[in-house]
Amino acid sequence: MSGGPPQPRLIVFLVYPGVKLLDLAGPLQVFADAARSGGGLPAYRTRVVSLDGGAIPSDTAVAVPSAPFAALAVEPVDTLLVVGGNGVFAAMQDTRLVEGLQRLAAGSRRVGSICSGAFLLAAAGLLSGKRAVTHWDHCARLAAYDPDIEVEDDPIYIEDGGIWTSAGVTAGIDLALAMVAEDLGRPRAMALARNLVTFMVRPGGQSQFSPVLARQVADAEGRFDGLHHWMAANLDADLRVEALADQAGMSPRTFARLYVEHTGQTPAKAVEAMRVEAARGLLETGDLPVSQVAVRCGFGDDERLRRAFLRSLQVPPAAYRERFRSQ
Repeated sequence: MSGGPPQPRLIVFLVYPGVKLLDLAGPLQVFADAARSGGGLPAYRTRVVSLDGGAIPSDTAVAVPSAPFAALAVEPVDTLLVVGGNGVFAAMQDTRLVEGLQRLAAGSRRVGSICSGAFLLAAAGLLSGKRAVTHWDHCARLAAYDPDIEVEDDPIYIEDGGIWTSAGVTAGIDLALAMVAEDLGRPRAMALARNLVTFMVRPGGQSQFSPVLARQVADAEGRFDGLHHWMAANLDADLRVEALADQAGMSPRTFARLYVEHTGQTPAKAVEAMRVEAARGLLETGDLPVSQVAVRCGFGDDERLRRAFLRSLQVPPAAYRERFRSQ
């Protein structure tokens, strides 16, 4: 009969020159705080490793102390997380590093990446045949690198067959919180999120960026900024193409064509995104019944609101309120 208390899970962060410090610091803090919370024995131990160890330069003035891969030879690794950063593209060319990653991954229960760390997982062949995500600006590059990866450019994080990948930078915190919830239960992860003053726990399928940011990125010239402000102030009005075209001073056909050219989405999609965004705010901060939220935001009834939430966030309005309300 084996005796003694259960050992803390070992969470290993793999770094390399040019690693992004925030990609490391956020998830590392989650697991470090989880190790200290809950009372009793620590739930986790954390280590930062690199190929040969030593101080690894980050993308800031702060170097990252690390142990060499060899230090893990006799330690069972629970979770291996590859940190992102602009240095990842040079790291992918380092045969020793990639082979070392393959060996570490083979001995780990769970493997993941933060942001562009997904490229190192891809170089090690760990993403082939799987769904994956990375920073939205690198998704096309990841898909081109290995066409066998099913790259999704919108989710915050994805888990597929024990391989976890996350979107840009702060999404690594969401991934770490989701792992803590899987290991220790949702209440423990929620307590951590409150201490970190962050969202808990954003569904993996939630979009990487808000509709406002998405519109600003797409419409860099600001051609429809005035219209968007008007739409946001009149969400419960008639916002069909004809009404929007009239507000923009164009024919419906010309408006619809130019809107898609400048924003990359149809007017109907933009209206739904704005209405969902407004409904999210009401659900997070107020006590209005879902049916009244639907009317106020222009959906008309709660069934249309429910369908829009499922399309955009993969979660119904009531469940969204339960997860994210601030009171």
